[in-house]
Amino acid sequence: MRIKPYGDTLNDGKIQISFTLPLKKSNRAIAAAKEIAYEMGLIDPSVVHAEDIKEGFCFFVVYGSVGFSIDYDKIKIEEISSKTLSKEEIERLITSNYDRELVFVGASTGTDAHTVGIDAIMNMKGFAGHYGLERYRGIAAYNLGSQVQNEEFVKVAIEKQADVLLISQTVTQKDVHLKNMIELVELLETEQIRDKVILIAGGARITHELAKELGYDAGFGPGSFAEDVASFAVNELIRRRGEENAG
Repeated sequence: MRIKPYGDTLNDGKIQISFTLPLKKSNRAIAAAKEIAYEMGLIDPSVVHAEDIKEGFCFFVVYGSVGFSIDYDKIKIEEISSKTLSKEEIERLITSNYDRELVFVGASTGTDAHTVGIDAIMNMKGFAGHYGLERYRGIAAYNLGSQVQNEEFVKVAIEKQADVLLISQTVTQKDVHLKNMIELVELLETEQIRDKVILIAGGARITHELAKELGYDAGFGPGSFAEDVASFAVNELIRRRGEENAG
């Protein structure tokens, strides 16, 4: 199935883009924004909004069309295959396979000061009617909060003998969050515990595919809840233990 962006009519190719230029708003600056859209390959671009955001910088919104379509059937991505279980199902799965609590340690690491995501997954009250991991029977959840340096996070993971590590990352300028995520993996490898834990990343623009590329076991984006994370983590722990016993 071939598809194009939708604007006014199906497959008309209409798209909207926005960007900032280091220019003061003027007719010439608007013409420059339009020229950039032409260079990007947009058909009949139109600058529909231009606004100075600070001295010497102007923000633009541009409409236009693309002249190509894509074959949707050829799009292949790596997705989490585990089924999401209910809180009660997860609790039964843990108690039927373990005679102890599973330890989950989570934090917003590096310079990240945002805790909404990690709190929604870990705190007892959870989010939108979905209870957090602190409320789960069979799980000992430790939420370290925000701006936790990777070294400290790994230290706590070792002290608590963590089974699962949860990292929340907000997209930052110059991809600092990606560097921070990679650094954590390297620290875990240095401490020789990377293969002993389930490492999960989450955030507004984190995908499973991106997380896997960076050395994580899974990635969860917007719309994910505690049961999504716990279902994957617990099933993965059980699977790995089965492989170890078989070996």
